[in-house]
Amino acid sequence: MNLKKSRSVGASSPLNGLGKQDAESRRKRKMAEISQALNMTPVDVAALRRMAISEGGLLSDEIRRQVWPRLLNVSVENIPEQLEPVDRDNNKDFNQVLLDVQRSLRRFPPGMPDEQREGLQEELIDIILRVLVKNPQLHYYQGYHDIVVTFLLVLGERLATALVEKLSTHHLRDFMDPTMDNTKHILNYLMPIIERVNPEVYDFMQQAEVGTIFALSWLITWFGHVLSDFRHVVRLYDFFLACHPLMPIYFAAVIVLHREEEVLDCECDMAMMHHLLSRIPEDLPYETLISRAGDLFVQFPPSELARERNQLTAVSTFKDFELASTQQRPDTVLRQRRKELQQQKQHALESQRGSVAVVQPTARRIMRLAVMGLTVALGAAALAVVNSALEWAPKLDLLFP
Repeated sequence: MNLKKSRSVGASSPLNGLGKQDAESRRKRKMAEISQALNMTPVDVAALRRMAISEGGLLSDEIRRQVWPRLLNVSVENIPEQLEPVDRDNNKDFNQVLLDVQRSLRRFPPGMPDEQREGLQEELIDIILRVLVKNPQLHYYQGYHDIVVTFLLVLGERLATALVEKLSTHHLRDFMDPTMDNTKHILNYLMPIIERVNPEVYDFMQQAEVGTIFALSWLITWFGHVLSDFRHVVRLYDFFLACHPLMPIYFAAVIVLHREEEVLDCECDMAMMHHLLSRIPEDLPYETLISRAGDLFVQFPPSELARERNQLTAVSTFKDFELASTQQRPDTVLRQRRKELQQQKQHALESQRGSVAVVQPTARRIMRLAVMGLTVALGAAALAVVNSALEWAPKLDLLFP
């Protein structure tokens, strides 16, 4: 035991210092890659997606202000300098929005002066009402403000208004229907994902009859309402903005799967299980879970889950290509990256040939094993976006009112 202690890396260890230097080196290299992607003509949106997904995300709010609009295909140059005034007196949603915003104190940085916070709350109300007035087909829901406040804190009112409007008509569209039918359908993707990965956990949850309502606030706020550390919130927003709109439900699944021992040790009772699952631990390994969510997205893509459930929602038929770039055909960007990954995959398989015994499972199983092997080498989430992006285009045209 003493020998192990003598070899441990402590806070004052030279090895720890080298680790910090290496981390800083990786950070600088990533910042340079992001800058290079932004300065290309056209902007390399596929590279920005990979940067947003890969470890550490977009690193800073300054970078997010440049990259998030690109991920949502919002032209910053076309945003009006002056925002439209808001008529609160004649707005049917004002009272509910006001109540929700007044309850959002915990979403603002601790120690922020009251005057500054109150000013931001006024801006938050205006952003929400402005988007709803401009898009009367959208319906406000409780929790929407938790998403909007994140964009406000990172981007400021003017830019946040433009991005929230785009997000509301795409990623969040199902949540903003007159009823919760489509939201419930999306929640119903959760258990099939868990079943495929861990049948024991699935069976136990089914026996407890816990359902999926515990994950509702996770889904409709993109975890903004349930996470106390703002750093974790914006890290997840980097990930979700770069991915398919159903990625939050995959992330919800990996949180449950990560807590396998807690779930199986819990009393098999609906109330007890709901209480356990609805509280997200403070110490989740976010980068690991992000990578795992990408793995599951590749193995069990939304198109497969949607076919099995025979459900059609806006996000399950999401046409992601229209968000990628207006300057270069996004499918060209994605196909180019896909070709690069295929070449790396082939190289990896060739290097392993002869050293691994190969069995002959079904064609689908072979494909999944190849994908899983590739995710280890290249990063699961990055592959999830790029290598399966072509599956995101719907077989039916999206119909947004």
